[in-house]
Amino acid sequence: MPVTSKKPNQTKKKLKFKIKYLIFSILGFVIIFNFWFIPYLFQNLPSLYELKNPKTELATKVYSSDGVLLDQFYFKNRTNISLDQIPQSTIQALISTEDKKFYTHWGVTPWRFVRALIKNIFAFRLKEGASTLTQQLARNLYGLQSPRENAFDKMTRKIREFITSVQIEREFTKDEILEMYFNTIYMGRGAYGIAAATSIFFDKNVSELTLAESSLLVGMLKGPSYYDPIRYRTRAFNRRNIVLNEMLQDDVLKIDEVNFIKQDSLEFVIRDISELTGNAPHFVELIRQQLIEKGEEYNFDIFKDGLSIYTTLDSRMQFYANKSVEEHLPIVQEGFDSSWIWSEHKEVLNNALKENIIKKINSEFSLLSNSQKDSLKKSLQKNKIFIDSIKNNLKTVQIGLVAIDPHTGEIKAMVGGADFKKFKYGLNHVTQINRQPGSSFKPFVYTVAIDNGYPPCYELLNQPVTIENVDGTRWMPENSDGRVGGKLTLREGIRESVNLIAVHAILEIAPKDQVAKYAMRMGITTKVPPYESIALGTPEVIPIDMTSAFGVFANEGVYIQPYGIKKIVDKNGNVIEEVKIQRKEVLSKETAYIMTSMLEDVVNRGTGSRIRNYFDYPAAGKTGTTQEFADAWFVGYTPQFSASVWIGFDDHRVKFTSWDGQGGHTAAPLWGKFMKSVYDDNLISKPHEFFNRPSGIASIKICLETKKKATEFCPVQYPEIYNIKYPITDCEVHISKDSQQQTPSIF
Repeated sequence: MPVTSKKPNQTKKKLKFKIKYLIFSILGFVIIFNFWFIPYLFQNLPSLYELKNPKTELATKVYSSDGVLLDQFYFKNRTNISLDQIPQSTIQALISTEDKKFYTHWGVTPWRFVRALIKNIFAFRLKEGASTLTQQLARNLYGLQSPRENAFDKMTRKIREFITSVQIEREFTKDEILEMYFNTIYMGRGAYGIAAATSIFFDKNVSELTLAESSLLVGMLKGPSYYDPIRYRTRAFNRRNIVLNEMLQDDVLKIDEVNFIKQDSLEFVIRDISELTGNAPHFVELIRQQLIEKGEEYNFDIFKDGLSIYTTLDSRMQFYANKSVEEHLPIVQEGFDSSWIWSEHKEVLNNALKENIIKKINSEFSLLSNSQKDSLKKSLQKNKIFIDSIKNNLKTVQIGLVAIDPHTGEIKAMVGGADFKKFKYGLNHVTQINRQPGSSFKPFVYTVAIDNGYPPCYELLNQPVTIENVDGTRWMPENSDGRVGGKLTLREGIRESVNLIAVHAILEIAPKDQVAKYAMRMGITTKVPPYESIALGTPEVIPIDMTSAFGVFANEGVYIQPYGIKKIVDKNGNVIEEVKIQRKEVLSKETAYIMTSMLEDVVNRGTGSRIRNYFDYPAAGKTGTTQEFADAWFVGYTPQFSASVWIGFDDHRVKFTSWDGQGGHTAAPLWGKFMKSVYDDNLISKPHEFFNRPSGIASIKICLETKKKATEFCPVQYPEIYNIKYPITDCEVHISKDSQQQTPSIF
C-alpha cells in the first residue's frame, strides 16, 4: 500500500508562516517606525523659532579705557563676527577642505548620506560621517550630539542632523550659514569660533589672518586637540599642507603659492585661553562681581550673553603700577625677612598654626571621627611643609595700590595684592580690607580746622595731654620722636606729622564730631567713631576710600564716588547701562586749596619728601604709620590723579620691626616710582598742569614770631596763604621801629 507524502503540505505551511511573520514584522516595523521612531527622531529637534533665532553662548569682553582687552568671562569662549570680517582665503580654505559642494547642495548630499548610513548599519558603529558644513552647524548650534552616545544614538543623530540641515538651508542663505559656522565651531584651547581661535593662537583680529594662518586653523577642525599646533607642531603643519593641496586641486591656489605658504613656519602666542587673564586681575574681579549684581537687575548673564564692558582702567597706568610693585616690593620683603626672627614671635606662629589646623580639618576632613581629627592635629603640628606654608603666608608683605582720576571718579590702575600675576579670587587689598590709616587720617582733622576759619599759620601747643575715656581709662598720646615743647603752626604740624598738634587741634579747633562727619562726607564709608583718638588715625578705613577722599582736595572740594564700569553694551551694540557721574560739593574750593598747599609741604620738605627722589611734578599727600609699624601708608595726589599705597600683612599680629615700616620709608617711594612712570609717558592724558588756585585765596606775609599778618616792622617774615573770608589780624608786637629786631627778612 503506497505511503502518502506530507512534505509538500508542510512546506506550504512553513511558507505561509514565514509570509505571515514577514507581514507582521513589516507591520510591526511600520507601527514602531511611525509611532515611536519618528516621534523619537523629532523629539529633540529645534523648533522653527529656534532655527530662526539660534542662541549661542558668547564670551563677555572687558576693555580698558584705551581699548585693550583686559579679560573675558565665559563658559564657552566665543565671539560673534560678521562674514565680511573673515578673509576670503579663509572661507575658500574651509570650502575646499570640509565641503566642496557647499554652494550647490541643500544641506546634505543624499546619496553620500545613504551610503554612509548603510555602512554604519552593517558595521553597527559610526564608521563614516558624510557631514556637510550645514550638518556640522546643526550639531554645534542645537546640541544634537550627546557626550555619551551608543551606536544607535549616533545613527539616529545623523538622521536628525539630516532633517535639521534641510530646515537650516530653507531658513538661511549660504552666507548666513557660513557666518554661523565660523562663529560656533570649536577650535581648541577653549576657543569657540574663528575670532576666539585667532586671538588665542595669533593674538590678532580675524581680518588680519594670512592664508598660512587660515589654512592651519581650518586644518585643526578635523581634530582641534589632535592637531594643536603648539603641542603637536608636525602633525598640525602636515594637516595644513593637506588643506593647501585641496585648495590647489580646486584651482583656488597655484603651485607656487602653495609651496611658498608651506615654507611659512608661523609664530604663535603660546597660551591657553585660561591664561588670558591680563595685568589687572584684581580690577577685573571687582568688575565681575559688580556685573553679576547688575545681571540680576538687567537680566543678563555675563558668561553667555556676549557683552562688551568698557571700563575706566588705563592699561598703561596699570602696567606702570605692576612694574613699580614688582620692583619695590621685593626690597621691602627682603628687609622684613632679614629682621623677622621666628624664635622671637613664637606666640604669633603657634596661634596661627592652631587656627589654620582647625580651618583645614573643618573644611577638608569634617567627616572624620574625633579621634581621627585629634591624630591629624598632632600630625599637622609636626608637619614641616605645613608649618613652612603657614610661616610664608604670615610674613608675606602685602600691597594695595590704586589710582583714580579725582575729576571723574574713574579708577585708572589697581594692584590688590603682592602676587598680582597669579591672583584669581583672593583678597583685594584695595577694596576688601579695613586698616587703621595712622597719620594719613590727620588731613581730615586739619580740614575741619581750616574750614572753621583757622589759617595754616595758626599755632597750637606741642605739649602732652591726658584724656579721660568713658570707661575710666586714660589716653596719653605721644609724639613718635618723643619730643615736646613750644608751639607749632597747623602747617608745621601736618608737615612733620606731629601727633600732639593733631590732638590739640581736635580738642580745641576741630571738634571730633565734625571730623567724623567730614571724613564720611569726603568718602570714608567705614564707621568713624567720634573719639579724640581718631586724630591719630584709629578708625579702620578702606584704601580706595582714602584715595577718593584725598581726591576731594585735588577736585576743588567736589567728591565723586570711584567707579570702574563706564558702559555695558549687549552683543547687538545696544547700550544697557552707561555711567552717570554724581558730583557732590563737600568742601569749599578755598579749604581744598589750603589743604593742598599744606600737603604739598609734606611732600616737598616733610615726612613724604622721599617722593622727591623720584617724582618732580606738583604733588601733595600724607604719610601714615600705625602703632608698632603694622601698616604703612602714603595717600597723595597730583593735579590729575589721586593714588594711595598701603603696605602691610594679612595677619594683624605680624608687623614691621623697625622704622623701615614707616609710611615715609616704605609706601612713599613706591608712590613716587609709580607716578614718575605715569608722568614720563606722554601718551597718558594729563590735562591739569597745576593745582588751581581759587579767587578766594590770598597771599600774605606772616611775622615769624607772632604768626600774624606782618607789619613793615616785623624783622622776619615768610609767605602764607589764607581764605579772604577769614582775614588774619595784624602783628601786635612789631608796630614801630623800636619794636623791630635786627634779624634780616627771609621773604
